[in-house]
Amino acid sequence: MRPEYCPVPYVVMCGPSCVPMPMTQEAEVPGKRVLVLRPDELGPDDWKMWRALRTESRAPSNPFMDPVFTTAVGRVRPGTRVAVLQEDGSPVGYFPYERGPLGRGRAIGLGVSDCQGAVLRPGIRLDARRLLRSCALSSWEFDNLEAGQGVFVPHAAEELPSPVVDLGEGFERYRQRLRARSASFLRQTLARERKLARRAGEVRFVHDARDPDALRALMAWKSAQYRRTGRRDRFAQEWITRLVGLLGEGEEAECRGVLSVLYAADRPVAAHFGLRSRTVLSWWFPAYDRAYARYSPGLVLQLRMLEAAAADGIETVDLGSGPARYKDSFKTRDLRVYEGSVVRPVPGGAVHWLGREPARAARGFVRNRPRLAGAAARALEGVGRLRGR
Repeated sequence: MRPEYCPVPYVVMCGPSCVPMPMTQEAEVPGKRVLVLRPDELGPDDWKMWRALRTESRAPSNPFMDPVFTTAVGRVRPGTRVAVLQEDGSPVGYFPYERGPLGRGRAIGLGVSDCQGAVLRPGIRLDARRLLRSCALSSWEFDNLEAGQGVFVPHAAEELPSPVVDLGEGFERYRQRLRARSASFLRQTLARERKLARRAGEVRFVHDARDPDALRALMAWKSAQYRRTGRRDRFAQEWITRLVGLLGEGEEAECRGVLSVLYAADRPVAAHFGLRSRTVLSWWFPAYDRAYARYSPGLVLQLRMLEAAAADGIETVDLGSGPARYKDSFKTRDLRVYEGSVVRPVPGGAVHWLGREPARAARGFVRNRPRLAGAAARALEGVGRLRGR
C-alpha cells in the first residue's frame, strides 16, 4: 500500500522498502513530488501511465524501456527501485535504477540492457544531480543511454553507434536493399544454408520456439564464446540466467522473450534469445554450435529471423551497440547511444569516479583507434585460450 503524500512542494517519499529522506532546499521544485518504490509496488495504473508517457514521447517502443523489464530485474536484483515523478498528483515520469553501496546507482540491468534512461512526459525539465539526490544516489552509471534523454546526455563520456535494421517496408524491400548494397554477402549466406542442408540434414527455422534444450544449448555456446574471447561470462552470473528465464516465460506484448532456433536434422545449430515489443525486436544473446562454423549458421539464423520478424509485425530490429562485422552487413542505419555517468560531489560519487572513469577513458581511447582495438581483441583471445587450457 502506498504511503500518503505530505503537502510540501517537493518531497521524496518511500515505499515500505526504503527509509524516507528529509526534504532539502536543493530538491525543491514547486508542485512536484518523487515517490521511490520497488518495481513490484507499482500498480496497473502505473504500468498504463508508464507506457502512455513512452508513447507520448514518440521514442521507439524498445522492450528494455518497458515496466516488464524493470519488474523482472527487480525480482533478481534486490537493489532495484523506481522513482515516480509526480506533478499535481499525477505521474509525469518514471526513473528506474539499481542502488548499491554508498548510493552508487546504475541503469537497470547494466551490462545486459541495450536501452536505458528515464520515461518522462515531453517538456519536463529536470536536473540530473537533483534527481539523484532525491533517490539517495551518489552516482548513476549508464552504458546504453538512448538518444533524446536530455536530462542525462550532457553527462555522457562517449557517444556510440548502435546499428538497426529497418523492416517497416517489409522483408522483400529490405532484401532488395541488402542485395543492392552487398549482393555477394546475401548470395554467400544463402549458399551456406543450402550447403548446411546437404551436409547436416534438413534445415528448419523456428522464430518463437519453446525449446528449453535449445535455450540451454544457447547459453552453453555463449558462455564458451565469452571465455574463448577473454570476456566475462555473463551466464556465469546467476541473476542474468534467472532474468532470461523470467523474460522467456512472459506473455506481455510490450516486452517478452523470444527464442529463435535454427535446426539441422532437428538438432539446434544456432539460436538467439532476444526481447520484443509489438514493433521492436532487440538482438540480445546470439550464438551457434562451432562444429557447424563453416556453414555460418549465425548469419543464416539472422537472415531467417529478419524475415520472420517482418512477417510478425516487427518494424525495427535493434542490433545493439558494440562492433561486429555481421552487424555492419545487415544494418540499414545507426542510432546513437551514450556511455557515462552522473556523479554528485559526495563521497560515494568520488568512489565511483575513481573506480570507473579512468578505466572508461582507457577503453574509449582504445576503441577509437582500430589498430590498437585489434591488438586488444587479440590479447583478450589469448587470455581466453589460456583460461581454456
